[in-house]
Amino acid sequence: MRVAVIDLGTNTFHLLIAETAGKDLKILYKTNVPVKLGEGRINDHIIIPAAFERGVNCLKDFSHTLASYQVDQVRATATSAVRSAENGQDFVHAVKEHTGITIETISGDEEAALIYQGVKLSGAITGLSLIMDIGGGSVEFILCDTEKLIWKKSYNIGAARLMQRFFKSDPLSDEDKQAILFHIQEQLADLFEICEKFKPRTLIGSAGAFETFAELVTRKHNQNIAIEQIKTYPFNYDDYIDIAVKLINSTHQQRVEMPGIIPLRVDMIVIATLITNYVLGRCKINRLTLSTYDLKMGVLASQV
Repeated sequence: MRVAVIDLGTNTFHLLIAETAGKDLKILYKTNVPVKLGEGRINDHIIIPAAFERGVNCLKDFSHTLASYQVDQVRATATSAVRSAENGQDFVHAVKEHTGITIETISGDEEAALIYQGVKLSGAITGLSLIMDIGGGSVEFILCDTEKLIWKKSYNIGAARLMQRFFKSDPLSDEDKQAILFHIQEQLADLFEICEKFKPRTLIGSAGAFETFAELVTRKHNQNIAIEQIKTYPFNYDDYIDIAVKLINSTHQQRVEMPGIIPLRVDMIVIATLITNYVLGRCKINRLTLSTYDLKMGVLASQV
């Protein structure tokens, strides 16, 4: 049977097509498109017309790909940008009308549970860990071990949201930095309480920004690793910190010129770095691992 997963993120739309035989999965096709659905007014809870149109057009293209692969079953999930937008359901209806694709708008809680399933498949969870998925609209945290999910929560502090609200300088000024960190501290109070209680020792970064960190580290060491071909990547902590300091202190143009940063992430990577550093520091974690498996693989696993 051929199954497809469409993940409608705030920044990027993903399409994954796989063939299933029992519990076995073979990936036939995958692509992602920087739709930027949360562009402009995500904090006003609006999908602006240009982003709305880009989203519908992207899904028209996806529908042609689904037809060409003769897919039997499709699950399309929309996350923060659609669920928080006043015209989110208008977007869902427009997509159904123009493409025949039915979009399921999932809650932050459901999103976190699916991220956990995806990361679990990668083999990245080897002990008590905190999973972190930095999206454009929201950030999900999942406390877990190899056996079970212990605690999960989704927070509306995604990179696109914080960038639109706080990113006013280039390079990022100390004033903007402090405003971002103060906001993160306020929002994540209960996360830090739970981490104080359980004391996870590893932070697992789910795809996205963490793939960019891995790209930058491997390029720095001239390691010939195709990040998209691997399931996990354990960071050397000092390497990560070195890259993080560079990113936070860099100008927009300097980041544009860094090989390994995709255009969509040139500015948002700064926000992602600040959140990651703050969580590592507050939770006293000094082990960082990338899982390239994320929500998409969790949704795919739920299809089998």
